[in-house]
Amino acid sequence: MNKIDWKRKLTSRKFWLAVVAFVTGIMVAFKVDAETVEAVGGLIMSGAAVVAYIIGEGLADAANAGYIIEEVPEEASEEN
Repeated sequence: MNKIDWKRKLTSRKFWLAVVAFVTGIMVAFKVDAETVEAVGGLIMSGAAVVAYIIGEGLADAANAGYIIEEVPEEASEEN
């Protein structure tokens, strides 16, 4: 069984857009007002930016400290 690469997944714009699309779709189905749907979508994307920044900075700090960071295969990096 393949393990999920959470670092790559949590820094993927496509992943976060899929999360926003799913959550806002559910909210629309339950007839939540448009202002709330927009606010929740914006909140998720803001949170995603913070998560991506923290992971990116952590990887940069690890590289500067001399730790070996596992590289993503080239074919996987083309998916994002």
